[in-house]
This record gives sequence, C-alpha cells and structure tokens, in this order.
Amino acid sequence: MTPAERVAAVRAKIPTGGLFAEKEWRVAPEAFPLPPKHLEKLEKLGHVLHLFAKACNLLYRQSVRGKQPAWIADLLDRGKPPELIALARADGIAQEVPAVIRPDLIVTEEGFALCEVDAIPGGIGLTAWLAETYAALGDEVLGGADGMRNGFASVFPVGDVVISEEAASYRPEFEFLVGPDRVKAAESHRFTPGRPVYRFFEAFDWPNLPTVRETIAEAGPMTPPLKPYLEEKLWLALFWLRPLLPFWRRELGDKGVKLLKEIVPYTWLVDPTPLPPHGVLPGLEIQSWAEMGSFSQKERELILKISGFSPQAWGSRGVHVGSDLAAGEWQARIDRALGEFGEHPHILQRFAKGALFDHSYGDESGAVVPMKGRVRLCPYYFVTPDGGDYPVLGGALVTFCPADKKLVHGMRDAVLVPVKKSL
Repeated sequence: MTPAERVAAVRAKIPTGGLFAEKEWRVAPEAFPLPPKHLEKLEKLGHVLHLFAKACNLLYRQSVRGKQPAWIADLLDRGKPPELIALARADGIAQEVPAVIRPDLIVTEEGFALCEVDAIPGGIGLTAWLAETYAALGDEVLGGADGMRNGFASVFPVGDVVISEEAASYRPEFEFLVGPDRVKAAESHRFTPGRPVYRFFEAFDWPNLPTVRETIAEAGPMTPPLKPYLEEKLWLALFWLRPLLPFWRRELGDKGVKLLKEIVPYTWLVDPTPLPPHGVLPGLEIQSWAEMGSFSQKERELILKISGFSPQAWGSRGVHVGSDLAAGEWQARIDRALGEFGEHPHILQRFAKGALFDHSYGDESGAVVPMKGRVRLCPYYFVTPDGGDYPVLGGALVTFCPADKKLVHGMRDAVLVPVKKSL
C-alpha cells in the first residue's frame, strides 16, 4: 500500500459522526516513530505521576488538617465556591485520585518537558480510534490496537460519561469509545444512586449544572473525583518550592523527584507578596515582579498561565508566551496576573522549545507531503484496580505542529497520530 493509499484508508475509517465536533486535523500515512530511549522513560513516568497525584492529594488534606502549612489549602481553594470545597473535602473520597493520567509532554532535544498533567483529559476515544486504525495498517502501535479501549474499560467498565456543553466537542470520541447510550449531557443529568460516573466537566462549570448539583449526593463512584484542587497547574510550582522538598522526597522517593526535576520546567507561583530587601525570585534573580518589564526578548522565554478553575485554564486559552510580546505588554500581563492572585492564581514557567522532527501528511489533493514540526506527546496511563501504584500505559497521542508555531497544541494545521515503536 502506498503512503497516499494509507492516508485514504485512514480517512475512510473515520466514524460517520466524526471524533471531534467541528474540528479537523491532518492525516499522516503512518504512526509517529518514537526512539527507544523515549519509550523507556514513558514506561517509568506513569508510576511517578501516579505517586505525584497521590502526594498532591495528601499534601492538600494535611494542610486542611493542620499537619502542613495552612497557606497550601488556602491557595488551592481560591476562587472556588464553599459548596464545592466542602464536597472535595468529603471523607468518603479522601484517597481518590484520577484513574486516567495524561501528561502533556513537549519532546525536546534533551528528552521531555512536562508542561502540565491534565486532570480531565480529552483525546481518549480519538487515540483509541487512531491506535486501532493504524494497527490495522500494520504499524506496531504503542499499547497495541486495543490498549486504549481496554485501558479505559478497566477503570470505567460501566456507568455514564457526563459531558458539559463547554466540552461538547469531545462528545463524539466518547460515543465512539463507550457507545452513545452511555454519554450524557451534564446540564440536564441527574445522578442515579450507585451508578458510576466518568466526569468530563470542569469544576468551574459547577454553577452551570443545576441538576448535577441537586443530585450530587446520589452519585455513584466518580472519576476523576470532584476535587478541583487537583486540577490546578500550580502544583508544578509547589513541586519546586524548597521547603516542600522533604515532603516530595518522602512521597515520591529520590528517584521520583529526580525524574520530575529532569522533565518539569522550573515553575514559579505569580504571588504579589513583597519579598524582603535581600530576597530574590530563584532563577529569575529579581527582587520584584515589576522588574520583568526590563527583560530582553531572550529573557522573556517564559510562559504565563492561569492555574485553574476558569474557562481560560484549559486548551491554549489563558496562555501567554513572553518572547512573543513587547516588554510593556508582558509586564502588563504579569501585573494583571498579580492582581488576580486572590481569585485566580497564575504560574510562570520556563518555555520549553520542542525539537524539530520530520513527518508527512496527506494534503487536500491526495498527495503526501513532508512536514517539519514539533511534537506534543500525550501518553495515557490507566490506574487499574489490580495494578497498585503502577498504571498501565494504554497508548500515546502525538500532536505534530508546524515548526513555526510556538504553542504546540491541537489545531487545523496539526497532524494527529498515534505513537509506534521505531525500528
């Protein structure tokens, strides 16, 4: 089969209802080959990220109980309604963490840069379809043809997938994955006592879901658990705080801390609290955020992000690359983030530049054309009931973006393709 025929075969397999509502992507003739050294790190990463999720959950709860500094829980609860905070602190879900773990990894010259861990990840059904489709063409897909489907079924065999209008573009992929009868609209959903729920609505959608709020006490087991504090990006800033290092070492082990330090870009909490005259922000070497306006374009290779509990906190919304902005505008963005600290904390992260790779895709004429681009890699780990602290790697999605794009995310010009093992 020629590359052009393979592209045509992939397109012919797209379900009638599509996989993403009103979204398109470029189709590649083959899965994306990942070098063995990257595959080896992926195999280790799921275990460490699961331990990290459990550690974040523990740190918050210990902060609430006074066993850790109170400012930690206060910071993570900012902007959230008291009702939701109380639900998140319920004893019945004390130990629960998300059953699906998906980090967003930029593939760099050195290895990986972990930009965030998505607590409510999209792409599960899409990646399952891609794995099945490319495996049928003979590609040795990571996780196997059924890895994604079996992985999701292992953590959520029965129950309803409840999706909000905010996330409606993902509805087709879940209908493909579990069948349309199990996919429900969050705005009108009423929980049934004991029936499991896969939550695909963000915590910030809570005020817009009246029947969900009315019947939440009747909901069966829910994953991801309704814990908005676990959906904050600022955990990556807390990971780098030196006073918390003994805690992270105790919960992750020295090897776990070492692995995360290798892949998590240094991250700062954009906190307006004044520093003492002799204090500086580590790595930035400034005494005040007001000094950022004097940074050169090179020094502004930083990313500003809203941490969570906001419609601007998912996708590429609310993300600003400092080197793309004039110095004055960058300072204005920083000042705005400082002003929102009380309700919507922000983080600042070192910009991770992706390495350049070559892949190809089929254009509108049917020709297969080469493309140079950068890779966002999204592996999916499933915390199976019998797997303990070692989640199963079900598969991985590559978003291959043109080389001129600073932010590597889903877009019309991107290629979406599963990972395969390189020869």
